[in-house]
Amino acid sequence: MTIRRSSAGCSCGMPAAHRASSGAAYMHKRPTNVLLITADQLRYDCVGYSRKLPVRTPHLDRLAAGGAAFSHAYSVLPVCCPARQSLLNGRRPETFGALWNYSGALPVASLRPDAYTWTRTLAENGYTCAYLGKWGVSPDHDATAYGYHSYLGEREYDEFVKMKYPDVHFTNGYFGERNPIPLEDAQTHWFADRAIEEISRLQSQGEPWHMALHFYEPHLPCRPSGPFADMYDPADIPEWEGYRDTLAGKPYIQWQQQLSWGVEHFTWDDWAPIVARYYGLISQLDDAIGRVLKALDRTGSAENTMVIFTADHGDMCGSHGMMDKHYILYDDVVRVPLIIRWSGVRDAGQICGDFVYNFLDLPPTLLSILGLDACDPGHLQGRSLVPLLAGGPLTEPWRDAVVATYNGQQFGLYTQRMIRTEHWKYIWNPTDIDELYHLHADPGELKNVVSEAEHVDILNELRLRLYHQLQADGDALVSNQWMQRQLLGGAKLNSWNPAT
Repeated sequence: MTIRRSSAGCSCGMPAAHRASSGAAYMHKRPTNVLLITADQLRYDCVGYSRKLPVRTPHLDRLAAGGAAFSHAYSVLPVCCPARQSLLNGRRPETFGALWNYSGALPVASLRPDAYTWTRTLAENGYTCAYLGKWGVSPDHDATAYGYHSYLGEREYDEFVKMKYPDVHFTNGYFGERNPIPLEDAQTHWFADRAIEEISRLQSQGEPWHMALHFYEPHLPCRPSGPFADMYDPADIPEWEGYRDTLAGKPYIQWQQQLSWGVEHFTWDDWAPIVARYYGLISQLDDAIGRVLKALDRTGSAENTMVIFTADHGDMCGSHGMMDKHYILYDDVVRVPLIIRWSGVRDAGQICGDFVYNFLDLPPTLLSILGLDACDPGHLQGRSLVPLLAGGPLTEPWRDAVVATYNGQQFGLYTQRMIRTEHWKYIWNPTDIDELYHLHADPGELKNVVSEAEHVDILNELRLRLYHQLQADGDALVSNQWMQRQLLGGAKLNSWNPAT
């Protein structure tokens, strides 16, 4: 096993002392260390503290009870690589060309090593930064090119498995199966153990540190190990709120998604075992995270370490009869868990219902809490969550809507832009019919009401709000007259039949 290490270089010429200023008005005791843990493809309703579904996550529940959890955290682009690049850079993926994953589709740009990353700001101010787990930021460079001092990725785990378990082979593809590898050597727990070793090393140096621990789980294919493989009986798995969707009056691409995955004839009896494995892998991930959190306690670093947990995006896993997360912007894939445990949280255990962007809002939040500034104050597109965490004053009203985007993946290009408020969701599909969901009456997003005349006012309002937000965020999609005419000028079909 090789952990790649390097020196993190400076990304701007501003002296460190000049940058260590922001956020002081909100500070309690500043944390010395930052532990950022992410899951891959984890829905908000599949963590125990959400009280939505019977998924057991006792360690995440305790983490939430000791900090603040956000019930309306959203991914800006629910695809692995663009989302992860956005987290490091602090801007929407479209602004630097990361439209979809850089593998498994048409060639696409990714975040350049000379781009801004908040991890460099930490490194420039004395933090030792370690990265473990899933990468997804660049096909050509690892984390040491983006401000981290060390990097341990999935390739190292794959080599470990090939050496120790050469006869293990899987046969059920993306639908998942039991993992014969013992729990202690499963990917979740292997990375947890490496993280524990790294925490001990970092603590021994006596300097502030930041660790990014990015788990691959519960991304499909779901292959839980040991006791987690049978933790959930498929017969006890409830249907998703959005499962019974006929897809009537919805974009063609959603029907095609079912065909592309070969699940168009699946019943709940087919889906329930897949969902049971998804649940099991989530609980297995929770167990691995519990090991890491116990290591913080054991090394005496828990009190001065800010711990953050979130996910890059969610998963369909049978909801609306679909697999994976592509070509849709249902809450199943854009709504994610977000927990922040920090001494400055006003009320431990609080659930914040405000709309937040998990990956866009985290960079300004971290820098604010640590008393550091980004090189260019106007670069970051998110907002610091400190006022929501600590009860500090808001300099301007908090957002009452979120915008998410999608551009395509392995089945081809498909552009989507979404705006979601408390009661409504509008999805602009430039090459298909649009979607409008009345979330108060239809939380499962089953009925597309975009063509109903009674909703024309809210439809026009949401289109205008979406346009202004995309324009403000530098989304080139709305920079030409044809797209402006479609979104704002009424040149858009709202049903299958243009005559209706």
